[in-house]
Amino acid sequence: MNKHNMQLLQELSQKNGPLCVGLDTDPSYIPENILKTYESPAAAVLAYNKAIIERVANDKSACCFKVQIAYYEAMGLEGMKVYSETLKAVRASGLMAISDIKRGDIGATSDAYAKAHFKGDFETDIITINPYMGFDTLVPFSKWAAPEMGGKGAFVLLCTSNPGMTDIEHQELKTGGLLLERVGNEIARIGEEYKQFYADQTCGVLGAVVGATQEADARYLRDKYADTFFLIPGYGAQGGAARIAATLLDKAGGAVNSSRGILCAYKKDAELAGKLEAGTLTMADIADAAARNSIFSKNDLLGAKASL
Repeated sequence: MNKHNMQLLQELSQKNGPLCVGLDTDPSYIPENILKTYESPAAAVLAYNKAIIERVANDKSACCFKVQIAYYEAMGLEGMKVYSETLKAVRASGLMAISDIKRGDIGATSDAYAKAHFKGDFETDIITINPYMGFDTLVPFSKWAAPEMGGKGAFVLLCTSNPGMTDIEHQELKTGGLLLERVGNEIARIGEEYKQFYADQTCGVLGAVVGATQEADARYLRDKYADTFFLIPGYGAQGGAARIAATLLDKAGGAVNSSRGILCAYKKDAELAGKLEAGTLTMADIADAAARNSIFSKNDLLGAKASL
């Protein structure tokens, strides 16, 4: 049976729990005394990423990792090598890799973006894309969902977690409804189109980004797009509640992202308070704190879902 990557991620979320660990790893998140032991900040980031990937995969506390490319671009050429090595480590761990690149441009340019991130040095399983230049910009990405192209996936921005989302996504159309609904309908349409290749699919090849900070939209969007798997940002450091995420995890389900809450968990870890104050933390210490927070977050999300 053919399975596309969104289907595989859905299955992993059911098996390991819905947590997505965000590797938006800024060097400033790593304590100074640890940074100084590496030849460069980028080298420290790679070591930290690999340590977290190994622990989370062993604990089965998450279904995927989301790697935000901006943090690696900011470190220059060495940073992009770290980005590539991080994606390789995620995929080797048996979990899914989501590259948070938010691309979206005219056809030929999107074609090049798709090639850049679905094969070669930066190959990933699923990417994020921005649909607001028009739906023709989705085609160069969605065609990679076909079996002969590797069944690649993409999350399309639908209802994001930032306050400014109302500036565009919540605007009413002259034809009726909200702009975000027009996007959601297109995501669902493409999912139906690809059923011809994946007869037994339980979610569409394209997923949707739906923030855990928008409580008023959660139940409506989950019911309206019942067959769409969601990427759910905003949980944790951005203030999104587990109960909102739990609503979004209904139906086709989703993956709930936590980045800083996990990467910087050592700052609030009672077991490490003394070492933090003394400046004697090790890389193993901060990775262990991240792993403990991953387990906590997984259980928090599962508990909220069970209480619905």
